[in-house]
Amino acid sequence: MHAPAAPEFRLEPHPRPVDEATRAEQLTDPGFGRVFTDHMAVVGYSADRGWHDARIVPRQPFTVDPACAVLHYAQEIFEGLKAYRQPDGGTALFRPEANARRFQASARRMAMPELPESLFIRSLEALVAADRDWIPDTPEGALYLRPFMIASQAFLGVRPASEYLYMVIASSVGAYWKGGTRAVSLWVSHEYTRAAPGGTGAAKCGGNYATSLVAQADAVRRGHDQVVFLDATERRWVEELGGMNIFFVGRDGTIRTPPLTGTILPGITRDSLIQLARDEGLTVREEPYAIDQWRADAESGALAEAFACGTAAVVTPIGSVAGPDYAFRIGGGDTGPITARLLARLSTLQRGIGDDPHGWRHRL
Repeated sequence: MHAPAAPEFRLEPHPRPVDEATRAEQLTDPGFGRVFTDHMAVVGYSADRGWHDARIVPRQPFTVDPACAVLHYAQEIFEGLKAYRQPDGGTALFRPEANARRFQASARRMAMPELPESLFIRSLEALVAADRDWIPDTPEGALYLRPFMIASQAFLGVRPASEYLYMVIASSVGAYWKGGTRAVSLWVSHEYTRAAPGGTGAAKCGGNYATSLVAQADAVRRGHDQVVFLDATERRWVEELGGMNIFFVGRDGTIRTPPLTGTILPGITRDSLIQLARDEGLTVREEPYAIDQWRADAESGALAEAFACGTAAVVTPIGSVAGPDYAFRIGGGDTGPITARLLARLSTLQRGIGDDPHGWRHRL
């Protein structure tokens, strides 16, 4: 049997959209996560009605009851992906089906209803259609889409809610790092951990990011850009940054990245880079990598490059690493050739330049 078709989204146009001149001014240098579009997608869910009332409405604050379940029991998940301008003037999403499947996996872990893949993708298509003019026409410009779902039922009691609200908001974005891509400095947290076996590390839920904030603030206070976490059991194995997966590139060109064992978010950028590297004939190994080995390999020169990746920043070179009683530099401390090549390959693919052998571009 075929899955039911996604419902059409009813459009409620914004009565006072941002005027063209103001929008153009905002899009000259939007930064990341500061400029928001006119509309948002909304779909309701209840145990008796299922998914219902799909619509595109003016972006505006919404009211929740003080007893709203998300405020007390943190039933909340989200996603992040981008819509890109294409050379022919069209627009495309990058691998939205993968985001839809991860959204479903996060929902299962958080005891929330699974949004059908077709409804997830249709919500993105409808919102981009309404706010297409908000995509910056700049080399690094894109429309960042933030689908999320919250438990909206008002009650007190430790159990899954029976009412939920799914929404998508959109933000015009430019380069993630001010001044463009640069090599970052990492602080290895030996005090805090991000996730533990059996926990929510593989789910994209707000709680995972909340637990990383104190460690991130500690890293910044020590003069570093980002924090990198070790495993919660042995405090030995490198896992991921606060919001990005991590890769290590050997002098022989072999690429290594921590395996997905349930404590690491299965990044879609991570998965894409693994495939693109293998397309180029590079060896990619998903295997554990200890902090002591990282340090030894960097100091001996066996490790030539390292980089982090995610939807927001795409690919970020790692130049130096420090911990409580050590510090080391990676390669030349800047962007390595394999890192640069993979970044260029992924970016051009997302923006519609060249072939799309894996069918990752979703034209709108």
